[in-house]
Amino acid sequence: MKYNDNHRPLTLSVIVIAYDMAREIPRTLQSLSRTYQQEAENLDYEIIVVDNGSPKPLDENSWSHIDAPVRLLRIDDAKPSPAIAINHAAENARGEWLCLMVDGAHLVTPGVFKFALAAGHAFVEAVVAVRYFFLGPDEQNHSIAKGYCQAVEDNLLNSVQWPTEGYRLFEIGAPFRAGAASANWLHKMFESNCLFMRRTKFEALGGADEAFDLPGGGFLNLDLYKRACDSKGATPVQLIGEGSFHQIHGGTTTNVTMEQRQNRTQSYQEQYNALRKDAALTSDKPVIYMGHLPTEKSRIHRYFKG
Repeated sequence: MKYNDNHRPLTLSVIVIAYDMAREIPRTLQSLSRTYQQEAENLDYEIIVVDNGSPKPLDENSWSHIDAPVRLLRIDDAKPSPAIAINHAAENARGEWLCLMVDGAHLVTPGVFKFALAAGHAFVEAVVAVRYFFLGPDEQNHSIAKGYCQAVEDNLLNSVQWPTEGYRLFEIGAPFRAGAASANWLHKMFESNCLFMRRTKFEALGGADEAFDLPGGGFLNLDLYKRACDSKGATPVQLIGEGSFHQIHGGTTTNVTMEQRQNRTQSYQEQYNALRKDAALTSDKPVIYMGHLPTEKSRIHRYFKG
């Protein structure tokens, strides 16, 4: 494990992949803005939104009111996997650090930049993961079967005065448990939709593996996280007290029935086995935990028992 004693400011490129997310992307960008993220007023960063072939192109005017440094790229003849879009954005990125948001329909909590970059200051080759949550009362595969929809989600966000009260997302969300009986900040993660690593690390890994060509990318995100954690010199870091909250938008595995999710996950597993020769999905490398518990509801071990 290498410690980083260089405390010069870190530059950051946030990569947001979007497909048919006209409703969700302005909110995502709001959660990444200077006025929302703590200590971001003078942060040297950019946000690259990749419109990955949406039937109706994203409209930059929809987020013109948001104080965020956004560049929009569009891929017209896009593949169903986001792999090419991720690599295209990384090639155009200017930052020393990359934050990868493969599913652009996520809202993050206000300390994500602050704590992720603090981990980057602490460890030379930090690979920083933010825990995945769903907006709504349960994992969305379950909640949509009980009437959860975009209108309900809009009302939930209004009820907690979001984005004014960013950490109140914990009051209206549920952690992704992947079948576990309970949720705990110390549970080891196998993927993150808000993943930080040095640009040089991403390049050394060869970027996102474009062989993961299934809709939604299959296990592309899991694979990238594991390869980054397992790479030479890497220090995996999981943030405590920060989250990435999935908005409902019709995701390939998140907003379908459990039966559809299981069928698609099976096909993803089969592709992963073929590409990685039956390798394990999770890294064995020890994890460093960094963060805080900003509100009572962020103590997820108390509130989400399954």
